[in-house]
Parts: sequence; structure tokens; C-alpha cells
Amino acid sequence: MAGMAPEGSQFDARQYDEKMSQINAETDDFFTPYEEVCDTFDAMGLHENLLRGIYAYGFEKPSAIQQRGIVPFCKGLDVIQQAQSGTGKTATFCSGILQQLDYGLVECQALVLAPTRELAQQIEKVMRALGDYLGVKVHACVGGTSVREDQRILSSGVHVVVGTPGRVFDMLRRQSLRPDYIKMFVLDEADEMLSRGFKDQIYDIFQLLPSKVQVGVFSATMPPEALEITRKFMSKPVRILVKRDELTLEGIKQFYVNVEKEDWKLDTLCDLYETLAITQSVIFVNTRRKVDWLTDKMRSRDHTVSATHGDMDQNTRDIIMREFRSGSSRVLITTDLLARGIDVQQVSLVINYDLPTQPENYLHRIGRSGRFGRKGVAINFVTRDDERMLFDIQRFYNVIIEELPSNVADLI
Repeated sequence: MAGMAPEGSQFDARQYDEKMSQINAETDDFFTPYEEVCDTFDAMGLHENLLRGIYAYGFEKPSAIQQRGIVPFCKGLDVIQQAQSGTGKTATFCSGILQQLDYGLVECQALVLAPTRELAQQIEKVMRALGDYLGVKVHACVGGTSVREDQRILSSGVHVVVGTPGRVFDMLRRQSLRPDYIKMFVLDEADEMLSRGFKDQIYDIFQLLPSKVQVGVFSATMPPEALEITRKFMSKPVRILVKRDELTLEGIKQFYVNVEKEDWKLDTLCDLYETLAITQSVIFVNTRRKVDWLTDKMRSRDHTVSATHGDMDQNTRDIIMREFRSGSSRVLITTDLLARGIDVQQVSLVINYDLPTQPENYLHRIGRSGRFGRKGVAINFVTRDDERMLFDIQRFYNVIIEELPSNVADLI
């Protein structure tokens, strides 16, 4: 894992934005405009049990694409959602699918295609977690696994199939996957899928689906082949375009610490505490409950820390932030919800005790908009399960995150 270089060419933000504008101008007549924005998950009219799953997963506030994209998908509209990988697209279509399933009917009602096995398995995991309180049955159909096992699981009944085009087409051809009840069809990372040569298989799969199927296309870019697919398969799709963020990671040294198991993170953090206390540090975790848990653990070991999260009333949060800004408290434990609001000039160390659930939030935790060129250090705790996310973060921001050297105090 060390020195894992990001794949692909240099990401040129300006070129990307210009290309986006050009494509928009060419294709405006085809799309249905959609302006509605929901600032909270509660405002989206989602099932109570879906909301429970969303909050339990660690999401607190919807990302830009979630604010715009979940509701039109839930309304059954065809959607094209364009945003870079890592902006929360997966949870957008997972929520849209979970909201519309008929849980009393144990037949495949939604089919999601992804370009790689790893991504398909990742989507399956998110779908299962968000649908935990709904009793959703999800199965990942990917190459390199037992065909017979796939057939067995499909015949016992599932609500959602996530898979790679080759294996999914195979299952449809063998009639192990029956398309009769499929009402939602999602292509994730459509540009990647087309660049890997899956176009014919996607067309073949589409031919087998019911004619009234709802189609969602999620993609970072819209190359001509992706637009061709959308024109063929979709009726008056809503198009949602999320611009890139203006924050940068310049001047921030980024490292990871291998902590194999979740249980070892606490000791690792305590080993670093002396270094933390030299400077103003922020520690990010993924849920409010974990903020409370970690704060108790640190205090029981006689480490002074402050904590803030969305369940506290505004007044309490203001007091804690004031103490932190003034420097009378030096270590703050918090969640993503507050990542965007912490613009403390002196913060020079950020620890991701948990990696964020989506790469976009990594930028909000450690990025800065011209904070007078001050240097900063970010340390990411990485368990075995997090390796994929670390890789995605590196690819997303085109950075290489190296292993933390032993002289960490000298870096700050």
C-alpha cells in the first residue's frame, strides 16, 4: 500500500470545467431542468427507516449532489448526474432505489452496473448499510466468483442486483436473473464503463429490460458515447451538474498510519497526543456517537480534549468553538458536519481517526482556501477496510499519501 500512486493522468480542473460548459451548451435542448435543492435529509420525504440507515451510516448533511439528486430519482424521473467520483453519488442512487422498492415483493426491482468488481462490491455494501432498517436484500454479481453461487442466491430472491456488465448479462442470458420486475436501471461511473469497452454489453442488457424502466446515469464526465447512451435509453432526463470545489490541498503534508484493526486506533492516537497538544489539532470521526465515545476514552486517560457535534445545541457549540479558537482548548474532536465551519487559522494538524465516508469530505476536513499559505499536516488512520477509500482519495485529488515518518513532531 505504501506509495500507492494514483492512476490516470493529471487532473486539470480548468480544462474539466470548460469541457463541461461546452457539453452543456450542446445538449441543453435534450434535458429537463431541475432546480430543487434539499438542505437536509429530513426534508426529502424519505421513509423513516431509510433515514435511520442514512444517519446510522454516518451521513449528517447531504453533499451537493445528494441535495439535488436524491429527490428527482425518488420521483421516478430519469436522471443524469454529473459530478466527480467521491462526491456522494453512490448514496444518492442507493437512497433513490431504497425509497422506491416494494419490500413485500422479493424480486429484482433495481439493477446497478459498475465498471469494476471492487466498485460493485462497495456499492452493495453501501446499499445494504443504508437499507439496514428496511430489510433490503442485495446481491453483487461480479466476475471471478462462483456462477452457481450467484444462481443460488438469485433464485432465493433479492430486491437489488449490483454487478459488472459481463456477469450480469450472463445471469440474464441464463435466465437466473429475471428482468420482469426491474423498474430502475443505474449506470455508475458510466464514463469509466464505456472507456473499458462495456458499451455493447450495456446495450444488450438494456434490450432485455422492461420498456418503462427508470434510468439513472452517474458519471464524472460526459463523453460523446455516454451522451449517445442517454439519448437512446432515457426520456426527458433531469440533468444535475455539480461543479468542483474551490478549496485546495496545497501546502498540506498528508500521511497515513497503518492501524490494521479499528481497536488499535485509540492507542495510536494516545501515542500521538503529546504531538497534538503542541499545536491546535482537529480529530475527525464519522458519527456523533463516536465523538462522545472517543472524548470519554481520551479524558479517562487524562488527555484534555473538547468535542462538538450536531446533537449539541448551537449555544454549547459556540462556546466550545470559542474556547478552541482562543487556544484555551487545543484538541477538538468532531464530525464532518462541522468540517466546513472550522476555519481556525492556527489549526495545523488534522487527524482522520475515521476516513470520511466520501472522498469529497476529505477536502473539507483538511483543505483550505488560501489560509495565508500556512503549512499543515494531515494524518489518516487506515485499517484494512479503509485501503480502498485511501486509494480513491489519492486518485480523486491526484496526491500520493505516504506512511507517517517517526519524526512527526518536526513536521508541525
